[in-house]
Amino acid sequence: MNNAAPLIAYENVGKSFEQGRAKALDDVSLRVAAGEFLAVVGGSGSGKTTLLRLANRLITPDSGTVRVHGDDVRNVDPIRLRRSIGYVFQSGGLFPHMTVAGNIGITPRLLGAPVQEISARVDELIDLVRLERSHRDRFPHELSGGQRQRVGVARALAAKPKIVLMDEPFGALDPLTRDALGEDYRALHRNFGLTTVMITHDMAEALLLADRVAVMRAGRLVAQGTARELSQSTDAYVGELLNTPRRQAERLRQLLPMDGA
Repeated sequence: MNNAAPLIAYENVGKSFEQGRAKALDDVSLRVAAGEFLAVVGGSGSGKTTLLRLANRLITPDSGTVRVHGDDVRNVDPIRLRRSIGYVFQSGGLFPHMTVAGNIGITPRLLGAPVQEISARVDELIDLVRLERSHRDRFPHELSGGQRQRVGVARALAAKPKIVLMDEPFGALDPLTRDALGEDYRALHRNFGLTTVMITHDMAEALLLADRVAVMRAGRLVAQGTARELSQSTDAYVGELLNTPRRQAERLRQLLPMDGA
């Protein structure tokens, strides 16, 4: 990672729930550079979703500091902060009473953009996420899971944010759709110069999509780095996570014929 000031910075962050009985984050420090795609990996209860929600003040830290664009998020209006950051929920998280166009255009509308500008932006994003224009006036229940998630990505990008947060964005999709949408989003991330933080439990997905991976366990950051750097980690849990895709690749190599053999 370069030495420029990070776009997102967690500094010795702690967070507990249930009146302090359940510690979700324990002295976590992590920096995300402008233009970086960071994946945060860990099992259930590892603290990865808590980490994500701190960045747009859906929750606030008990200790330490979270900075976005250099500003302590506690000193920034939370509504303005959230409208400046794209957020992609698991399974889309779309408003069921709104059409595709209504869902995509909601943040620009709240920001006061002109109607014609919103309409043009909706059409642009429908094309970018590879949906048909005929989907524009459909409701979420009329879409497939993959289509809903594409609408969720379009909605996150509608106000042209620099930062996009993604919470298990592809986890509920079938393998083919998941792979295609992951690659499509990676291209959008690169083309628009986004800074992306993606939560996932899938180490293979993290390694394939992200520039760098942060590994969480029991509220602590146990490792971070590129695929090559993680492969040199001496942490046993990191080794277990990396061995899963390795074992899968080896089994596939044995099961699938290669070069027509």
